[in-house]
Amino acid sequence: MEAAEKISVTMTPEMLREIRASVAAGEYASTSEALRDAVRLWQRSREEQAERIAAIKARVRNSIEDPRPSLSVEEVRSQLAKLS
Repeated sequence: MEAAEKISVTMTPEMLREIRASVAAGEYASTSEALRDAVRLWQRSREEQAERIAAIKARVRNSIEDPRPSLSVEEVRSQLAKLS
């Protein structure tokens, strides 16, 4: 485990009440544990967002590099009309 470093965090009273309520309910052993969990969730969210962006970029790149001929606006409309 990495060495822990103490920091100071400023929170709204509402946020602090929520954290303290979770600790009081036994969901967490301490406010520090609750905040570490929040940071882990934040990290996971950022990783998932980066993965989604990478997937979108790959789809765009594949679309741009697609060797099939492009369709005109009229051809797209015509094909969409056939689906309706």
